[in-house]
Amino acid sequence: MAQTKLERRKKIKLRVRKKIFGTSDTPRLSVFRSNRQISVQIIDDVNSKTIVAASSLVKEISEKKGNKTQIAAMIGKLIAERAIKTGIKNVVFDRNGYLFHGRVKALADAARESGLKF
Repeated sequence: MAQTKLERRKKIKLRVRKKIFGTSDTPRLSVFRSNRQISVQIIDDVNSKTIVAASSLVKEISEKKGNKTQIAAMIGKLIAERAIKTGIKNVVFDRNGYLFHGRVKALADAARESGLKF
């Protein structure tokens, strides 16, 4: 029986999350992508706390023009800057069941260029 897109993504997400776990030394960088927006969080799974977050709804990003891939790259730079301010340099990347392609890849590449290591 065929699966819906959401069921398929949920299976992939669970398979990836079995291996990826964020600690206080190397927290998890989790990406959420909807049709219009993209958001990212840096999460400490041991303490179940979000350390840093950024979204395309943030005022400094929503005022800028660009397509969705360019906005995702801006979010990647913003999350890297915020993470480095809080003292985080190494993270584990959680693509959240999405393919590493397009907006997710643009976000990851921009975060790497801005100083995050994963």
